[in-house]
Amino acid sequence: MTAYAYIVECADGTLYSGWTNDLEKRVAAHNAGQGAKYTRARLPVTLRYYEEFEDKIEAMRRECALKKLSRAAKLKLIANGALVDNGG
Repeated sequence: MTAYAYIVECADGTLYSGWTNDLEKRVAAHNAGQGAKYTRARLPVTLRYYEEFEDKIEAMRRECALKKLSRAAKLKLIANGALVDNGG
């Protein structure tokens, strides 16, 4: 099963990291107010970065790593590798 780790940019300019097995559906859920509590008050969100993985465990690990990155590091990822496929 393909899974994704992703970063969305909220309307207030903040960044949110997550994981999903259906990227399009998850971004739509965020924008419908059915995503993470954090994003509900910061709509709309825009997908800025994702990585594709072969399974959800890998995606969850990457999400954890993304959440630990500084804002500057996340912005660098977005600028240098927006919408990256990691061979999933």
